[in-house]
Amino acid sequence: MFQELTKKIINFVLDQSARPGAIYFLFGWSFVEAWFIIPIPPDALLIPMSIANPSKAYFYAYMTTISSVIGGLLGYLIGYFAIDFAMTYIESIGLMEAYAQATDWFTVWGSAVILIAGFTVIPFKIFTIMAGSMKMNIVLFLLASIISRGARFFIVAYASKKGGQMAVDKIMDHADKIGYFFMALLLVGLIWSVL
Repeated sequence: MFQELTKKIINFVLDQSARPGAIYFLFGWSFVEAWFIIPIPPDALLIPMSIANPSKAYFYAYMTTISSVIGGLLGYLIGYFAIDFAMTYIESIGLMEAYAQATDWFTVWGSAVILIAGFTVIPFKIFTIMAGSMKMNIVLFLLASIISRGARFFIVAYASKKGGQMAVDKIMDHADKIGYFFMALLLVGLIWSVL
């Protein structure tokens, strides 16, 4: 049942990516995906749009990043002001384990966890809501979201533009490793600045 629904959503999303107003759909999808349960990430629109129109791939990545960060801000505000509602919602969609993992990572890594959030298998919405509930500094949240989501979407746009679907599949297979690489770079930078 759920697989059928997911397939229908994927087909709908792919169909939208071929329409003239696809950029508006991409913007809306990216915004909503950052705070509400949508099982399909914006990449599902960004990839075919970038492959079909390579000259606009980076523009699409930019729009996806901006709308995802704005949506992430709404997720943050939901976590900040309505955590009880958010927890009921997270539990109802079966993501309590993901929320617990995100919270554990926040405890260990602090605000820097948002930098890897764009590359983990845990949905970004979990991190946005968690950041608000943990009262993360909103400026740091926004900066980290821009870096994290921007890196992800620009990498996907680049791969789509240069290598098509096969290159994108390779990147998505290693998304967690890419996130850990960015975290390692951040830690090196932090250590360097302290020394």
